[in-house]
Amino acid sequence: MIFYRSDEEIALIKNSAQILGKAHAEVAKLIRPGVQTKELDKVAEAFIRDNGGTPSFLGYNKFPASLCISINDVVVHGIPGRYELRDGDIISIDCGVKLNGYHSDSAYTYPVGNVSPATKRLLTRTKESLYVGIEKAVEGNRIGDIGFAIQSYTEKLGYSVVRELVGHGVGQNLHEAPEVPNYGKRGQGPKLQEGMILAIEPMINFGKKGIVQERDGWTIRTVDRKPSAHFEHTVAVRKGKAEILTTFEFIEAVTANTSLMVDSQELIAA
Repeated sequence: MIFYRSDEEIALIKNSAQILGKAHAEVAKLIRPGVQTKELDKVAEAFIRDNGGTPSFLGYNKFPASLCISINDVVVHGIPGRYELRDGDIISIDCGVKLNGYHSDSAYTYPVGNVSPATKRLLTRTKESLYVGIEKAVEGNRIGDIGFAIQSYTEKLGYSVVRELVGHGVGQNLHEAPEVPNYGKRGQGPKLQEGMILAIEPMINFGKKGIVQERDGWTIRTVDRKPSAHFEHTVAVRKGKAEILTTFEFIEAVTANTSLMVDSQELIAA
């Protein structure tokens, strides 16, 4: 069942998303070589709870943490632990917040220290593809238009799109209908109508599109062990232009002029 949210409900999701964006920024402050991923998780959970929210991921289908932390060839659903970040890593932070009965969901991938230009470019292009997809999240289009836009943009650059993992609706539940693939055909899938809330989240691989699941039942890696990037916004379908409810503003205030920056003009022009 697809839900269509009122302006009042959308405002509640946006309130949740503000806490989420700020939680991401608190984590971004700590991303550097030598930091254990479990420390990032502790900071996120404490910030979310201190601001009246609940971590959406903690306990969801028995997931053991507030953040999904995915390093290098891990696509999504990495579990925080004792791993210490290393110079040259990339790290995807995926987080959700529930506040006043409504969830928000977003993800951001960071370079750690000296990352190769090719890998950093993957992050930049994946982030760009998120906005290419969001441009299609308007009333009258279809779900396939979003996926086609993301797929076309990334595949022409030589990257591949994960098929088994998709975006989703979000609202009073963390995962709602419809599914939002990052690939597809124009004009296919459910029709977009105002008030639909979508988590759009390109998961783009440097190499092959194939993935494998680790024995922990959560961690998803690329089959060829090449890097993968992941960016996500929660958006409201509107007439003419989608409304982005989550925000990278607080993240990018932290990452500006640091090695965590993923959208330098040099890379965009490359």
